Amino acid sequence: MQYSNMVPGIFLSRPNRFIAHVEIDGQPEIVHVKNTGRCRELLPPGAQVWCQRCHNPSRKTKYDLITVRKGNRLINMDSQAPNNAVREWLLSGGLGPVENLRAETSHGDSRFDFSFTLDGRPCFLEVKGVTLENDGVCAFPDAPTERGTRHLRGLQKCVAEGCGGYVLFVIQMSDVKYLHPNDTTDPNFGCALREAAAAGVTVLAMDCAVTEDSMVIRKPVLVNLK
Repeated sequence: MQYSNMVPGIFLSRPNRFIAHVEIDGQPEIVHVKNTGRCRELLPPGAQVWCQRCHNPSRKTKYDLITVRKGNRLINMDSQAPNNAVREWLLSGGLGPVENLRAETSHGDSRFDFSFTLDGRPCFLEVKGVTLENDGVCAFPDAPTERGTRHLRGLQKCVAEGCGGYVLFVIQMSDVKYLHPNDTTDPNFGCALREAAAAGVTVLAMDCAVTEDSMVIRKPVLVNLK
């Protein structure tokens, strides 16, 4: 996926989950943060960032914060990007020749990011974007997520009914070692992930090639559930 109208900036502060102060062209600007996670490790004062300029006159902010440099890594922190990248990946045959691809599909009491048919079998897939990384090791989630746990329970039910169930962790950076559930932050999610995997839910992680203005799913990453 490709962004247009990108401009560099210097991160100054984040007064709340939804906005940040960024220096762009020498001037402080209020920009929209497209990720409500904590992301503290990504946004220290002085961090180099890239923002997308928006031309909607009805918006309160002129920019969206998209990409940040952390050490030698470029990390995409747009929470909408993983779903867009996964759609491209599925259509390009990432899981094989899928048919009837649909977004935001309800099944039972759950609503999943994607549904499709693979080898004649109805399947449901939930996407989780990952930005939390330390020394090449990634973890999810970066904040407690009851919704994420419910998704895993829902996928487990899908598998019990004979459908395919997938959870795909999209690591919004490249060249990482492995991913593990963040049991310190949300032990319930970690427990649900292990139970889902044991029940037949397919647990996948993929890293991404990230530039200042693009993000594309790249290759598989090990998921460590121990």
